Formats: sequence, structure tokens, C-alpha cells
Amino acid sequence: MTALATQDQPATRLVDYFEKGLEAPICLTWELTYACNLSCAHCLSSSGRRDPRELTTEQCESVIDELERIGVFYVNIGGGEPTVRPDFWHLVDYAVAHHVGVKFSTNGVRIDEANARRLAATDYVDVQISLDGATPEVNDYIRGPGSYDTAIRALDNLQKAGFRDAKVSVVVTRQNVGQLDEFKEIADRYGATLRLTRLRPSGRGADVWDELHLVGDQQQQLYDWLVANGENVLTGDSFFHLAPLGGALPGLNLCGAGRVVCLIDPIGDVYACPFAIHEEFLAGNVLDGNGFTGVWRDSALFAELRNPQSGGACSSCQFFDSCRGGCMAAKFFTGLPMDGPDPECVLGNSEEKLKETRTVPDASQDHSRPFATKNEPVLVQLMRRKPDEPPAQPPTSACAESPLAGFSPGSGLR
Repeated sequence: MTALATQDQPATRLVDYFEKGLEAPICLTWELTYACNLSCAHCLSSSGRRDPRELTTEQCESVIDELERIGVFYVNIGGGEPTVRPDFWHLVDYAVAHHVGVKFSTNGVRIDEANARRLAATDYVDVQISLDGATPEVNDYIRGPGSYDTAIRALDNLQKAGFRDAKVSVVVTRQNVGQLDEFKEIADRYGATLRLTRLRPSGRGADVWDELHLVGDQQQQLYDWLVANGENVLTGDSFFHLAPLGGALPGLNLCGAGRVVCLIDPIGDVYACPFAIHEEFLAGNVLDGNGFTGVWRDSALFAELRNPQSGGACSSCQFFDSCRGGCMAAKFFTGLPMDGPDPECVLGNSEEKLKETRTVPDASQDHSRPFATKNEPVLVQLMRRKPDEPPAQPPTSACAESPLAGFSPGSGLR
């Protein structure tokens, strides 16, 4: 895999190649559906209801074919809750058969014993179980009543089925940063790996940002914990903004938006970043022109992101090379200048800007149920297909079929 852009001076570091953009993303996130049985308080895609324009099974297969042709190593499948798509398991099998690995994130609602055995028998599939509290009280405050038990049940089923190295995926918040050791213990108990990611103020996360994002001492607490435990913990390059606390953490330490990663949403729109689902970062659609490849290689937005970025007010900071001004999405959704410091700058360089009057962009998409409230997800009403009825294609209207059609409530949902 080679870089798209060229410079007068040859690149000498791996990060220099990545900064210019690659011919194909190393990986990409694919939100298969916005349908979800939960309404988590910090959901970056404001999921809840299915979009009636979802890509069909055949269209998804065509995207997978294209990803195989251009050499994408794997896709991070998410949502919504991806397992509620009627064709989810088919698409996983199709991707694996076409040499595209699959990592998917789930709240565990459909990881029953049978599906756990199915996953254990499938190569090139990784499973991330979302858990945002090491206790039911902390987790369920964010994800909703019963969601802790559902996640633990899924981990238990995977372990008993012989699935190796599942991931326990945690969004670090003000409420759970003191539970990092407990999260590690849970992962170890189930033979899993702990994965920590940063809270972003996108989607519903914008509504709870002031309540959930880490404050100064907690940033230091997280950094120190990662230094002590980082070799056995995944972070997905979420925390490069912490570098000034003592040096760069392991990883790329670069915003990969439009360079090495991007996102495909349920209707085929391609965004620069999984945390920036907004028209400002919309690069194109997989159904237009030359498909995903055309968007990735020819998008004006991606070309701009691959050009050298101005450090702005951060360029004079001694930590700029390791921090790079922090997260693009975090700045955008808090109304801060894109060439300025991260809203969680550990040196406090954004504090004055945050006190000023700012224009915070509205979410360009909202798939929340209108009657769902923060911390109180609305569980969908179960509907069942007849036993002899074949799995349906994605429905033609948002309410044509429950996301959990055919699911037995006793196997994972309370």
C-alpha cells in the first residue's frame, strides 16, 4: 500500500507517509444501520431508528467487492447495533470470503450461545463488546437499564464458545475513569483485550459533553494509567492530545481522517472520520460515479485533508509534533477553530476560547427516537417473522420491521 501524495522531500517517518494519504484506507468504519435497541447518552451517530434508505444487501456486497479490489485490510462495522440488520451475518461471511476482515462493535444483544459458536468458528472476525461502566450502576447510567448484564452475558457466551481475544470497548468518561483497573479485570476474566476510546462531542455526545468529558486531574490519571498499562491495552490513537503530560503514547499519534481512515454510513455516504458525521465532512457517496474508490482518491475534501495542515495557534507549542492540535471532530463540534487547540488541551490553551461566544454546529443527522431521553433508552417492541419466512431485505420504511424481529427476549435483552 503506497501513499497518494508526493512531496519534494522524501518521507522519512511512517507518519509522513500516512499524512499524505494512502491509495486505500488501512481500515474504515462502516455503520451498517442506525437501528438500535438502545439510545446511549453519548452515541456519536445519534442512533435509534433505521434509515429507510439503507444500502441493500446487493449494494453492500458490491462495496465489499470494491474494498477487496483496492486492498482494504478490514472494516470496523458499527451502527446503531449492526447485528439487528437481517442480513448482518450474511455480510460478515461475505466479507470474510472476499478477504476483507471484519471487526464489529455490538452491545451484545444478539451474541447468544449459538452466534458465539458461529463467531468462534469464523476466521478474520473480531468482536468488540461495548461497556461503559465496570459496574451496572455506572454503565447503565450511560447505556440504559440492563445493558451491563447484556454485555457481560455476551462476553461469557464468547468465552464458553472458545472465541479468542474479544475486545471490551470502553468510552472513557468522567464517571468511569476511576474504574480502569476494574475494566482490565473484566477483560482478563473473559480472555479479552481492553480497548479504550475517547469521548467525542458528536451526535448525542454533544448533549452530554459538559457532563461526561474528563477534567484536568482525570486527564493526568488516564495518561498515567496508559503509561503503566498501555502495552496490553488498545487505544486506537484516541489520546494523542495527552502527549504534553509526559510524551507521546504508543501509536500513530496523527489524525487519520481522510488519510488512513474514513466512514461509510448506512446510505453509502462517505465521511472523513467516524467521529465527524456531519455535512461539513461529507466527501461523497459509494453509489455515485466511481464508487468508494472514486470518493477516496478524488474527493476534494480528502485532498485538502492530505495537504499540510496549518498548526495555527498550536504551531509554536513544543508538543505540536506529538499532539498535532488534537482531534478535528472535538474542535468542530465544540465550535473551536480547526487550527487551534483541542477543547481538552491538557495545557489549558483552549480555556479562553471556550469561555467566548461560539457557534456550535447542529448535528446534520439525528436518528434518535423522539421520545427517548438521556440515560433512559427505549427498548424496541419485539416483532417476529413466521418460522418459515426467509430473512428480509432492509425494509422500505423506517417502521416496516423491528430491528429485533425474530429475536427471543430470553437470550439477551431485558
